[in-house]
Amino acid sequence: MDLTKETLEWKRFDLSQRFVHVLRAGQNLEHVKNPSYRGRTSLFTDELKRGNISLKLSKVQLSDRGIYHCDLPLMGKQSSVKLVVASGAVSPPVISLAGIDRERGGVILNCESKSWYPEPEVLWLDGEGKLLSAGPTETVRGPDDLYTVSSRVTVEKRHSNSFTCRVQQRNINQTRETHIQVPDDFFKVQSSSSSIITGLAVSLAAVCILLLLFLSFFAWKWRQMKIKTERRHRDETEEEGRRNHSETNRTEDQLATEEEMNALKGKEEKMSKHSKWQPVSRQMFQEEQQRREEAENKVQILEEELQTKTAELQDEHTRREEAERQVQRKQQELQKKTQENNNCLIS
Repeated sequence: MDLTKETLEWKRFDLSQRFVHVLRAGQNLEHVKNPSYRGRTSLFTDELKRGNISLKLSKVQLSDRGIYHCDLPLMGKQSSVKLVVASGAVSPPVISLAGIDRERGGVILNCESKSWYPEPEVLWLDGEGKLLSAGPTETVRGPDDLYTVSSRVTVEKRHSNSFTCRVQQRNINQTRETHIQVPDDFFKVQSSSSSIITGLAVSLAAVCILLLLFLSFFAWKWRQMKIKTERRHRDETEEEGRRNHSETNRTEDQLATEEEMNALKGKEEKMSKHSKWQPVSRQMFQEEQQRREEAENKVQILEEELQTKTAELQDEHTRREEAERQVQRKQQELQKKTQENNNCLIS
């Protein structure tokens, strides 16, 4: 029916100023419209004669989502429709290398996609289409109300080493995905690097143990020599004290006689000591010298072992640096291939 002269109202009750578009007696009333809709709504004028009162909304914004009511108040007719707003300019996912997992020998991949609305979900799949266990999805909402999502997953060597990042919004039936192929030798580099680090840790532990043993032996030997020196000094002091005490208590009358007797005894004791104690002292000196030589030999052996371990440690350090340089080269190759894949997808 011809509605050219009728009163027509499009409105949203969730707005404080609810009118979206108003037609009265064939005139569009711009001044009663919500300011956010001015200049963005229109009717199909030529279709009003045939009863078409559809609303055309231009420059759609995310804030336009909601329930719109179409009302013919003079005829007592009305209806409603729900408008769902979604972003159509979403970016394809971009996969990049985020790092390596040395414990598992795996590669950490990162996926990011921008300009989504409503908020999407991120999925990781292997070459056979099976879901992979990934970390929680990180979501950032920008000033334009659009979402940027990112997700990370640690992948290990598989049959094809092909992986897919899929970003989807089921409510609006929109999906974007990107594939990546990780080279086999990249996983091998990670594995060898982990082995080198493990071997280096074991070597460091062995060197530390040898060094502790050497220091303990040196401290024990020094303590034994100190105890022997203190004991010898104490015996000499006590002997000298006894002699001084004995000489002080002698009387002047006995001194002359004792001096003569002591002179004779001194000669006998000197000869006796020379003949009796000299072999014993020589034997003790030889035993002490033999123990000292054995200790010096042990110290020399420990020093040689320490030098050997130090050389091995330097070799391990050199191999580790070479492995790290290989890792960096492989990372650069993977990032270059990832960029080429992304460029192919965008083109």
